[in-house]
Amino acid sequence: MTETRTVALVTGANKGLGQETVRQLAGRGWQVFLAARDRERGLRAAGTLAGEGLEVEFVELDVTSDESVSAAVKAVAERVDRLDVLVNNAGVGGPLLDPADMDAGALRALYEVNVFGQVRVTHAFLPMLRGSQQPRIVMVSSALASLTHAGDPARPEHGFLSLDYASSKAALNMVVSQYARALPGFKVNAADPGNPSTDMNHHTGIHTVAEGATAIVRLATLDPGGPTGGFFGSDGPVPW
Repeated sequence: MTETRTVALVTGANKGLGQETVRQLAGRGWQVFLAARDRERGLRAAGTLAGEGLEVEFVELDVTSDESVSAAVKAVAERVDRLDVLVNNAGVGGPLLDPADMDAGALRALYEVNVFGQVRVTHAFLPMLRGSQQPRIVMVSSALASLTHAGDPARPEHGFLSLDYASSKAALNMVVSQYARALPGFKVNAADPGNPSTDMNHHTGIHTVAEGATAIVRLATLDPGGPTGGFFGSDGPVPW
């Protein structure tokens, strides 16, 4: 019954960090929609979690498609009367190119998912989120978006050049700031999952997906007194 249970939706959730976020939220007794663009993989992931005794439903959602996002909103609205938590996890990494070799086309392709996709999904689900007494939006960002870290030679982010990915996450952080100030009553925050071992980094990360999901889940479960418009990792605030 959605009157008393928290309802959440996680994008890009058929594997890795997204699937683990769904697992942890559903493990709290929440009703969670596992959203993914690949129907077969999404159904398989939802089935795996359902086999663990978790209440998880698959919804097909391609963040780059207006039609797909609209259909996903309709599908969710047919099942529940509101959405309490939206986790914008879907994201892609770009080619490992020197910034001098990066052209606008490559940048545009990555922004379509990492920035425009997050705005597309958030805008579409805002009516359902407004039906919640405690609406929360979590944007999955990265420490690579931190201008402070990028400018510090002692930080690993300083030595990692990624014009497309890092700048897309920095843009996403400003999206978070704008939404947080424009949506009173909402909790809108950016999460830094650290460096979890996933397909995106060819499983070279130093954290498990369970560890990476910590900051996301913490922001997804904020109480009414929690922060909004911030950037947080598992250990606390991350500098802009």
